[in-house]
Amino acid sequence: MPVLCLIANPTESDLDVALAAAVVKETGGELNWLNHSIACEIIEPKSTDALAIARNIIGNRPVDTALLPTEGRRKRILVADMDSTMINEECIDELAAALGIKDQVAEITDRAMRGELDFGEALDTRVALLKGLERKVIEEIRRENITLAPGGRALIQTMKAYGAYTSLVSGGFTFFADFFGKRIGFDEAIANVLEFDGDRLTGTVQKPIVDKSTKRERLLSLAAERGFTAADTVAVGDGANDLDMIGVAGLGVALHAKPAVAAEAQVRIDHGDLTALLYLQGFTDEDIVR
Repeated sequence: MPVLCLIANPTESDLDVALAAAVVKETGGELNWLNHSIACEIIEPKSTDALAIARNIIGNRPVDTALLPTEGRRKRILVADMDSTMINEECIDELAAALGIKDQVAEITDRAMRGELDFGEALDTRVALLKGLERKVIEEIRRENITLAPGGRALIQTMKAYGAYTSLVSGGFTFFADFFGKRIGFDEAIANVLEFDGDRLTGTVQKPIVDKSTKRERLLSLAAERGFTAADTVAVGDGANDLDMIGVAGLGVALHAKPAVAAEAQVRIDHGDLTALLYLQGFTDEDIVR
């Protein structure tokens, strides 16, 4: 039995009763509000083209939509990217800014996230440019420049409250992933390790690096370790190095992602925040741990 989800951004919702009713009129099914004016679901739409119909009715309004099976809807394992997913920034770009080379590094980052460059080579190139950066500067950047993405703590705390295991697997750095993973509430954090000579970066990163295969394999291994299958998992990310885990997950979500990534993902969230992943799983506002 399918369910059609309509989800808006909580801070600027454009999902109202009239829009939901218009979709139901054309698709059939039973309307159920998960969070009034923010998220609703249409249970068992009658139309075979329900998703396309909903998108046509929504038009340019900032409302996301997804068609999902109801069986196994709530997931038991979550694997998430960090940069531009659980946090708003790309940490390596912020480090580069301290050396006056943000534009140069950000261009490489953007191309790597679009899948135009080999991730490992791009990482080595960018880290080399950071050679000599002081630890105290990195700590200041972590403290002052990095912000948590909206809805992230609610997502993690709610899934954990309902028995899920949560893993932050980042192609970024443990210096940030360990810190923000704990703040958000993840059960574990995995990322690349920057190497230091005393208190300054050497311009190298420990090998092997955390890349797209690491993310995919961690998702699969977590499922196997806990007696689940990939169908019991949800993965979320924004870049090309997230596509492998997004593709293998039972629920793969491209969040505010690069166009090529969004095009390949099972679900794309262009407008909502991270609580969208809860609504996709059928959680209501009353269920969410804030």
